[in-house]
Amino acid sequence: MINITIDGKQIQVAEGTTIIQAIDQNGMDLPRYCYHPGLSIAGNCRICQVEIEKAPKTVIACNTKVTEGMVIYTRSPKAKESQQVVLEYLLANHPLDCPVCDQSGECKLQDYYMDYGLYSPKFDDPKVKKTKKAFPIGPTIMLDQERCILCSRCVRFCDEITRTHELGIFNRGNRAEVDLGPGKVLDNPYSGNLADVCPVGALTDRDFRFKLRVWYLGSQESVCPGCARGCNTYIHYERSRPYPLKTQRVMRLKPRENPAVNQWWMCDGGRYAYPSIDKERNLFVRIRKSGVLLQTDWQGGLDAAAKLICETKGSWGLLISAQLTNEELYLSKRLFVDFLKWKSVGFRSRLDFGVEDDFLIKKDKNPNAFGVKALLGLDETSIDSVLQDAEQRPPEGLFVFAHDLDKILGTQRFKQLRSKIKNIIFVGPQENATALASDVLLPSACYAEIDGTFTNFEGRVQRIRKALEPTGSARPLVEILQGLEMRLGERQTMQATEEVFAELAKQNAFFSGLNYDLLGHSGRLGNNGPAAAKGKK
Repeated sequence: MINITIDGKQIQVAEGTTIIQAIDQNGMDLPRYCYHPGLSIAGNCRICQVEIEKAPKTVIACNTKVTEGMVIYTRSPKAKESQQVVLEYLLANHPLDCPVCDQSGECKLQDYYMDYGLYSPKFDDPKVKKTKKAFPIGPTIMLDQERCILCSRCVRFCDEITRTHELGIFNRGNRAEVDLGPGKVLDNPYSGNLADVCPVGALTDRDFRFKLRVWYLGSQESVCPGCARGCNTYIHYERSRPYPLKTQRVMRLKPRENPAVNQWWMCDGGRYAYPSIDKERNLFVRIRKSGVLLQTDWQGGLDAAAKLICETKGSWGLLISAQLTNEELYLSKRLFVDFLKWKSVGFRSRLDFGVEDDFLIKKDKNPNAFGVKALLGLDETSIDSVLQDAEQRPPEGLFVFAHDLDKILGTQRFKQLRSKIKNIIFVGPQENATALASDVLLPSACYAEIDGTFTNFEGRVQRIRKALEPTGSARPLVEILQGLEMRLGERQTMQATEEVFAELAKQNAFFSGLNYDLLGHSGRLGNNGPAAAKGKK
């Protein structure tokens, strides 16, 4: 380890650490544009200037390694003057259109001018205009060349992360500009990350562009449910007004740094899937009377579901979803398998229409297939045997979590199966053909409306947190299942989600020793996951 001093604070860092890494590791701040921890060091923006004791000139922190006894100043008059000069040059030809720029509120030019700038401008010449003002360079990103500061983050991202090489810097001097290469279109599966890595308003997200000012956004930490990777995300939602039913509340998803899972990135498939949070939702509890689904309250819906289960003496089939949290899966097992002794239980990982790459995207398009295996011991195709048995020897009823059997079986087979089965109870957030064909429909909250945990393909247990109130009459599935338990005589009191996880961890060896506090920001590996077997922690 090397001993250094930054702004009077003595710290220790590993040999080979750069000054900017040492600053970040110790929770300090320093302006930067071209530097990004997930990209190679370019050293071309020059704003991360610091003063080193006994050095004749300031140096850039991103490309200077620490040495034993180094004394560094980030806020000294000499360092601040260097930072101000660089910022002034960057703004010399930058358009002053902050009020109409979609990046306003998240722009590092704005932020750093207020924190490090506040200089008296010396330039009084007309600003150099670039070739194009704002134009799409692909299905997800708009480019405004006048706002670009040539930090080259976008170019390095396409060269080093996606390796698709769509962007480059063309021309020289004050005519240099970022643009697409000849014949190129920015359409790689991770293109949305360019709006994140751009520190100014040069690259903006076409989906979010002019949708809402960022200071009206609320933010909550979560996990993407789009595949078994479990990328860490922020859910950004509108917090400025109440929501009527069938109104879009979530404005966008952003990646959240987690070096063990997704680093700083996420795929476009997960990023732009957020409309499903508010799309085609089951809004009301419904029960079938005289062949028609009629709206009722939760007491009526849960009573009807419990009555169907109690009055039927034949077997039931249970179709578990890998979209459920670990807590929801555990309660399902506790009620249906342990208490009611149902034998016909299955789930399905959505592998048939999945694509996979060697970076983030996994073929399994569920966030918690690993949790289903750990808690219930089921394999990915167990739903097929349950449905085949149901077609050959129709059970008394099917209890379905979220699955659309019309898509799994095909419309004709589903209609034939429905005609043979006396009862279907459906629980799920989205309306589908199976929900509309059920006898009892219980609307559950989606992942953005609940607390809980998912287990990714490595066996890493990660928390999701409630960002929104459930829409319509929807309730968290943890409450729905415990309501059924109380009506069926299995339990007398309700447990909070955290208490359910604590019980789960005591009952299942994979989760042993884990709790919500230990999971923290990046999650923890279970006790016998693939990554745990390799000694990762």
